[in-house]
Amino acid sequence: MMLEAKEQENIDKYIALCKGKSHRAMQIIELLTDRDYFVQPAGMKHHGNYIGGLFEHSYVVTRELLYLTNKLGLVWSQKDSPIIIGLLHDLCKLDDYRLRKADNELGYEILWNKEMLYAGHGEKSLIMALELVEYLTSEEMACIRYHMGAFTDKQEWEFYSRAVETFPNVLYVHTADMIASKVRKV
Repeated sequence: MMLEAKEQENIDKYIALCKGKSHRAMQIIELLTDRDYFVQPAGMKHHGNYIGGLFEHSYVVTRELLYLTNKLGLVWSQKDSPIIIGLLHDLCKLDDYRLRKADNELGYEILWNKEMLYAGHGEKSLIMALELVEYLTSEEMACIRYHMGAFTDKQEWEFYSRAVETFPNVLYVHTADMIASKVRKV
């Protein structure tokens, strides 16, 4: 599928998911498009290692968060928090990888960006989210920052545990991320 067609397909899915549910998410579509969010891969060798993998992974995380919210009666500081968090939790990958045209069956290859501006994963995603969204609640910031759960660096487990105690939805964001990447393989 041509890059532009995949991008438009993903933008349409994003709009269908957010329209009428998240004014904040609707406001950042253009900014995300400018950063290749809808065509960027989510990895080089693991889940989402294809064109559009970052969006597709984030889309599934968002859907799982909405499902968990409905089924478990989760309460969020903002009604659209599951959408904002799900779509933005892995923004770091916009800076981690680059697509380059290649003479192979796919027509491209995924490269590691050796000129990254920020290090890290959860903290980097949070920094990048703060550049895009007008405001994030403390709960949303904690959920993005600690979405890796126990995969967070061991030196930060104390902070991760405190984040879960303060904002229990941090745990559900990690759960949705694991369902998307490990169960649904996206």
